[in-house]
Amino acid sequence: MDRRKQGEGGRQQSLFSETAVSGPAGGSPAAAGGVSPAGAARALDPGSFGEGVEGRADQARDVYTRARVAHWDEVARSLDRWQGLGGGYNRRLAHVCRNLIPEGRSVIELGCGEGDLLAALKPSFGVGLDFSGEMVRRATARHPGLHFIRADVHDLSDLEGEFDAVVLSDLANDVWDVQGVLEQIRRLSGRHTRIIVNSYSHLWEAPLSAAARLRLTKPNLPQNWLTRADLTNLLRLTGFDVVRQWNEVLWPLRTPLLEGLCNRYLVRVWPFRPLALASFIVARLAPEPATAGREPLVSVIVPARNEAGNVPAILERMPEMGRGTEIVFVEGHSSDDTYDALETGIAAHPQKRCKLFRQKGKGKGDAVRLGFTEASGEVLMILDADLTVPPEDLPRFFRALVDGKGEFINGVRLVYPMERQAMRFANLLGNKFFSMAFSWLLGQPVKDTLCGTKALWKDDYRAIAANRSYFGEFDPFGDFDLLFGAARLNLKFAEVPIRYRERKYGTTNIRRWRHGWLLLKMVTFCAGRVKFV
Repeated sequence: MDRRKQGEGGRQQSLFSETAVSGPAGGSPAAAGGVSPAGAARALDPGSFGEGVEGRADQARDVYTRARVAHWDEVARSLDRWQGLGGGYNRRLAHVCRNLIPEGRSVIELGCGEGDLLAALKPSFGVGLDFSGEMVRRATARHPGLHFIRADVHDLSDLEGEFDAVVLSDLANDVWDVQGVLEQIRRLSGRHTRIIVNSYSHLWEAPLSAAARLRLTKPNLPQNWLTRADLTNLLRLTGFDVVRQWNEVLWPLRTPLLEGLCNRYLVRVWPFRPLALASFIVARLAPEPATAGREPLVSVIVPARNEAGNVPAILERMPEMGRGTEIVFVEGHSSDDTYDALETGIAAHPQKRCKLFRQKGKGKGDAVRLGFTEASGEVLMILDADLTVPPEDLPRFFRALVDGKGEFINGVRLVYPMERQAMRFANLLGNKFFSMAFSWLLGQPVKDTLCGTKALWKDDYRAIAANRSYFGEFDPFGDFDLLFGAARLNLKFAEVPIRYRERKYGTTNIRRWRHGWLLLKMVTFCAGRVKFV
């Protein structure tokens, strides 16, 4: 079963075991999966908020939490008559989170307040948790299609199942024990789960305090002013791996033109970037050490156009990986006898698991998409048929993926010295420029954008393909379709250095100046669809 689709049936029934719930069926606990009376009483008892997961009361934390429960209950009761200037900030947070979490995912928000952010994400299954009973009551009335729970985020032992996304929006500033909360959300996380954390910058402490005194923003009690480095460290201590981090919101007020200029563009660049109000972090569960077990089947897609002379070497040198290696050849309207050479070579190697397709469209990107669609393996790889990347290097990509070093593995040709005719000097300069540009745009290191050798899980590719409409059919190479799609899903990138070899047969299919112009268009396209959104 696709892990992203779990939950509409089984998970909703098992998620709530001992927790007070308000849900779509008029607030009935039983309608949200069944809650025992003892569990509901414990979750709703304010005194229980002072107890940690070890069951021992902490008096200081008890006082701290009771004060905050009372504070947020009072804030909730005043919201119907409250008017402030925080709408621009909340609208921007919702926009950013919608770009991080595609519609139709399972999402839990800790510290959900009235539930507006959770509702904006349009989840297939949405759960909001807050320790303010008044906030939970308002959230349930405002968003009857979602589930809301009154409970303490320091103890999530009554929740079961995995979510696609766990959102902590401005929560780290307000809780007693940030590390303890992060330890708790591990139980709600799986390989595909993304943890979205945003928090206030300490630079804004004085302006926010002044705005609260003037009743322009919701009042707050004293906050934890954590830096992004603090949160990154706490995530690592609790077994999470940071995927990327950045700043948002330079102008939190609803102001035509100025709001968009500041929050889409200026906040991305120095000297304005350090002045942002909010810091965002996307994290995932840190990979577990690989264990011996059922190895995945590997499909290597080999797009081949005018590569007849390389076919025998591809078949002879392709390594076996995992449970076995499947070679998926996609021939692309060659002017030589590449297709015949492939048929002959496959027949001469009956021990190899091979498939052969003739491309209907044009371009390497179209060939790769056809190969991925027809592949049988759980792991997908790409190997260019020119053999400038040796097939013997593919096991390194396999291990990096299977061992959890990354979820999107990209080859890098720019680390080791190259053979004399492997890459022209102008191409080398262009690759270095585009690597810097795309690393900045995507928020993760991409040292070599056009190395054809890549590896990813098939279920991640399916998610990329399902969200392809966001970018459209824009990429003749195939590399950027995958890079941009993986970045939008917040997959963790990892890079494998390879020695780039001189071509032994045929001539390159790259047209330096025409394709360089296309790459410049890709930079502009990526800026508009990924960075400045």
